[in-house]
Amino acid sequence: MDQDHATVLHEPAAPGFIYGLGSTMQTLNDMAGEIARTDIPVLVMGESGTGKDAYAKLIHRLSLKSESRLKKINCATFQPAELFGQFRQSKERLALADSCGTFYLDNVQELDAASQRELLSHLPDGESLDSKEQSSVRFISSTVGSLDLEVEAGSFRRELYFRLNGVCLRLPPLRERKEDIPALVDYFVNKHSALLNKVAPPISEKAFQTLSAYHWPGNIRELENLARKLVVFGDMQIALNDLQIAALASYSPAGPSQGGSLKVAARAASKKAERELIMRALERTRWNRKRAARELQISYKSLLYKIKQIGVSTGKHES
Repeated sequence: MDQDHATVLHEPAAPGFIYGLGSTMQTLNDMAGEIARTDIPVLVMGESGTGKDAYAKLIHRLSLKSESRLKKINCATFQPAELFGQFRQSKERLALADSCGTFYLDNVQELDAASQRELLSHLPDGESLDSKEQSSVRFISSTVGSLDLEVEAGSFRRELYFRLNGVCLRLPPLRERKEDIPALVDYFVNKHSALLNKVAPPISEKAFQTLSAYHWPGNIRELENLARKLVVFGDMQIALNDLQIAALASYSPAGPSQGGSLKVAARAASKKAERELIMRALERTRWNRKRAARELQISYKSLLYKIKQIGVSTGKHES
């Protein structure tokens, strides 16, 4: 890969692309750079929020078709007639400067059998992959699950799978690349600080430890939402409240089959619900504890006691 591509790939401010410092992401980025300047169809697999759109845009931007448009089609919402009408229109207008150079088929696993059959008829076969006569439209597809499992189950056409899967990029979930969290947070904080014209507060080592301990079911998208909230409110504790609630919601107390009684389980569930209500009231009032107490219809002293019980830091707003 030439030096220009390496610079683009590893530049944190590269448009539409979030980089990583770990070896897994560096390898993935190198692969994206190598395949970008080919016409090989690309299949991007990853959980929701792992950055599939970012990689599709990156590959298009580094490709020989970067001067033409990238057309994103959500296969979960488009009607087949509309979907394949887009293909026909693009093929008729390939000579025009504004023609589509890359079709990005998002959620391709959502296509029904008829749509899969129709799509297959629009894809170049493997023998013409490097031919000048092939369609100059490049196909990038994404899926939240493993398409090979869909093939084995008979719900996705095997031939279509192999046509789309010229090269497969498997994006790891954020919980498997936690070494990248500090760099990603810095990127998103800088991005939203510039967009909102606000200065975000510094992030403590303790806060980063909390971020690293979290399981991130929403992946990078969830992390960006947290960074945006940090910039908006200027308070890391407020930004972390949703994570605390989500972590609490994922906790399952021991049931009777594990040696606990129904009374113990009910008490644990009650405490969980109480904590969630308190955290949401504090967030709505921006940690104004007097206002939160009024919303919860308890005394200010009782709220302070409960906050101490659930073990969260208190805010500074008292008016």
